[in-house]
Amino acid sequence: MLIKKNNSSDPRPSEITPEAVYRSRRAFMQQGLGAIAGLAVAGCAQADDPQPRQDIPGPKIKPAPSSAGYDPGEPLTSYEDITSYNNFYEFGTGKSDPAANAHRLKTEPWSVRVSGACEKPGTVNLEDWLKPARLEERIFRLRCVEAWSMVVPWVGFSLASVLKDFAPTSAAKYVAFETLLDPKQMPGQRRPSLPWPYREGLRMDEAMHPLATFAVGLYGRWLPNQNGAPLRLVVPWKYGFKSIKSIVGIHFMESEPSTTWNRLAPQEYGFYANVNPQVSHPRWSQARERRIGDLFKRETLMFNGYPEVASLYAGMDLSKQF
Repeated sequence: MLIKKNNSSDPRPSEITPEAVYRSRRAFMQQGLGAIAGLAVAGCAQADDPQPRQDIPGPKIKPAPSSAGYDPGEPLTSYEDITSYNNFYEFGTGKSDPAANAHRLKTEPWSVRVSGACEKPGTVNLEDWLKPARLEERIFRLRCVEAWSMVVPWVGFSLASVLKDFAPTSAAKYVAFETLLDPKQMPGQRRPSLPWPYREGLRMDEAMHPLATFAVGLYGRWLPNQNGAPLRLVVPWKYGFKSIKSIVGIHFMESEPSTTWNRLAPQEYGFYANVNPQVSHPRWSQARERRIGDLFKRETLMFNGYPEVASLYAGMDLSKQF
């Protein structure tokens, strides 16, 4: 991606979203559930942090007992790195800018507009989707174009389960997403670094794949603002710029939607954005990546290590349809 580079390859320390931001979130969930147990991440924490952290701010949430439990079996990236080293241009182009500036964003109440080729369009309050039985722990890798990656313990629910609620018609071949446009709360939108609002999209079969996720939390707490609160997309086999944050719009479409990075630099950022180490970015190789917190790079895996999605692209030339 066209990003501002840090002088050091190490993540820079940054402000974590104030605890007060978390305390008010989804009060109805706490009232309905009473005392909620913390999210168990035993066996997933890093070697030097073998127990779930107790000092992470904000009320805890818990996935359903029937959680799908997607887990690549790798050490988790620390909460501090996940929440302080971010791409979220709405709050600035530097990696530490989102954590420093995202406290401006008010995430309650939050609604999402649904339109296009579906039988049940309308505006939905996010709380209507946050049923405890629906939430799952989904541990995914997040891979960014500029060759860094994280392993994040998301809490969320299947994107397909939400899209089906609106009964998309046979004309719906794609689904598009849109981020909040509010320069008063999102200071990065006051500058023309990107065409605002941020837009992304998926083919419908991609959106309906079980791995495609709407995330509302991480590390057993509600999403920090800098990570895309209160609702973000996670598509683990694609580069991170496909995982649009702070979503306010969903639109079912017959034709391929215009997406932000593809519109800005189509020679560098294709619509599909699948992680393919055999296709280099025009300005750097994608063959290796550095996991945040690691000293050395590792080989990048096809589809970011999720081979179960390969059938979605059967017959496509992935060197051209990238």
